[in-house]
Amino acid sequence: MSKPVSEPKPDWIRIKLTTGDNYQDIKNMMRSKTLHTVCEEARCPNIYECWANRTATFMILGETCTRACRFCAVNTGMPTELDLEEPNRVAEAAVKMNLNHCVVTSVARDDLQDGGAAIFAATISALRSRLPLCSVEVLIPDFLGNEDSLRIVMEAKPDILNHNIETVERLSDRVRAKAKYRRSLELLYRAKAMKPDIPTKSSIMLGVGEEWEEILQAMDDLRAVDCDILTIGQYLQPSPQHLRVEKYYTPEQFAELKAEGLKRGFSHVESGPLVRSSYHAHEQVKSAKRHKDGITAST
Repeated sequence: MSKPVSEPKPDWIRIKLTTGDNYQDIKNMMRSKTLHTVCEEARCPNIYECWANRTATFMILGETCTRACRFCAVNTGMPTELDLEEPNRVAEAAVKMNLNHCVVTSVARDDLQDGGAAIFAATISALRSRLPLCSVEVLIPDFLGNEDSLRIVMEAKPDILNHNIETVERLSDRVRAKAKYRRSLELLYRAKAMKPDIPTKSSIMLGVGEEWEEILQAMDDLRAVDCDILTIGQYLQPSPQHLRVEKYYTPEQFAELKAEGLKRGFSHVESGPLVRSSYHAHEQVKSAKRHKDGITAST
């Protein structure tokens, strides 16, 4: 493994600070409705851009995760809350934001029998009821491999089912807590088997010690389970207690990986230093639909 990076972040790792009215409006609304966003909890570098454009990723099931992944800034511990009214508050906030595309993720709730699947389904239903024209993407944990939990989410019919493998197979156990690389692939496979018309999506972060060929192999593994959408971004250390950055990839390398992904048949690849799983998510829905319509027209 290469020596961890000690020099300052390169010039292309720049965050545009935009804290105007839209940013403050969304921040105030989230607090007033006691809602959490992964934008804040995970210290996403795109929060200023996304909130300025009135887009956000809701994080349901509380703010405390039962896992302690070495890359993630979300609080870890034993959760004490399960708010059955949370789905309605998410829908109310989405209405006020006038969203065209809504992303919903969560902490891992291994303390719950269904891993929180029922709350995911209720949130999808609440959004459908209040915003029928808004597309809904869910970024789910692995539910410890519980197929019934996955089925609960899929039966609610999200527009995109997202589950991140996060890293290459060799590093998965070191980077992720409890999650297993092959179990994540199995989840994506089962999701597509349950609802073939719902696009699936996953994400890889770079800079934790992976080799180039391992990245390409991870792409191949995702395509082998018919994953449709891929996002690739640079890992940034959220605190000294987290994994250190082993390497900063250049914008040119991210562009090359995007080309590799498209060559392998992903309907959409979002690849760049500051790309995160939900970055430009609304564009990915349109891309997946165009890809699907193109396949249908040619058959």
